[in-house]
Amino acid sequence: MTRAETRTSGGLAGALRLSVVRLNRRLRSQRADTSVTLTQVAALSTLRHHGRMSPGALAAHEKVQPPSMTRVLAALEERGLVTRRAHPHDRRQAIVELTDVGTKIVDEEVRAREAWLCQRIQGIPEQDRQTLRAAVEVINRIVES
Repeated sequence: MTRAETRTSGGLAGALRLSVVRLNRRLRSQRADTSVTLTQVAALSTLRHHGRMSPGALAAHEKVQPPSMTRVLAALEERGLVTRRAHPHDRRQAIVELTDVGTKIVDEEVRAREAWLCQRIQGIPEQDRQTLRAAVEVINRIVES
């Protein structure tokens, strides 16, 4: 898109959406452990960020149906990346939490993606890095609004 095409809010929205999608796609391709699916990494990352939770709460965070999350958790539990424990107040429910191995995988995934991005950022001029710093703040405000 040209600078003229991004002068309107609609044009800027389209250009930003496309840029964010492309960046996300590139970041997702920077994998430390390709034996774990992207869906599994997302579930592990949510647990890493939010702490232990019920499978239903995890499904809601990931915006998937509970049966889908049940399959994801079964695969993760089989690999020793998560454990299920009885809910302290409701024995009919379970609480899922990361194991040390699951935490290590999430941390490695984050490191791989951030290393790729850091390398690209180091290759651009300081003025562009300042623009990115300002963009991060603006994007965060958009997300939080």
